[in-house]
Amino acid sequence: MKKGLDARRLDVRRFAEEAESLEGSDAMTQYPRLMVETDGRGSEVPVTWSARGEMQNAGHHRPQVWLHLEAHALLPLVCQRCLGDVDMGIDVKRSFRFVPDEQTAAAEDDESDEDVLAESRSFDLLELIEDELLMGLPVAPRHTICPVQPTFSAGEAEFKAAEEKRPNPFAVLQAMKPGKR
Repeated sequence: MKKGLDARRLDVRRFAEEAESLEGSDAMTQYPRLMVETDGRGSEVPVTWSARGEMQNAGHHRPQVWLHLEAHALLPLVCQRCLGDVDMGIDVKRSFRFVPDEQTAAAEDDESDEDVLAESRSFDLLELIEDELLMGLPVAPRHTICPVQPTFSAGEAEFKAAEEKRPNPFAVLQAMKPGKR
């Protein structure tokens, strides 16, 4: 990380005006919500990232502040098919446009194709990285081909045995029908 730039307290406008860039490789323990998703596994897994600031239309009366972000992590998750471990590579490549305040960000975010955030002199870049990696997680992580084929017969034998022991609740009604005695 460059001297004078702190990814936890980034002055976004200055970062863009000076066309600065930052990059890092952090242990996943710095990202507590990712640690929850991995059930505490993978604390040694690095999260690599880079960010670059850009000022577009600098001579214009309304210059645009941009932050370009790339991040990667190989997260140890649980396969939803075989329940074994599966490492999922999550890659993020996004650009964000910054506007002066939250109200403007909310109004413009609905209307624009790009992601719009509010400027800050103490923007937490690592929190944004964590947010983007979390949004990149698959809903149901799974292997392309599971190393062990899952068995779907869990409890079937016990279920059938319990079903056979239970009397049919309609048997009593069947006996009550006229002409069936």
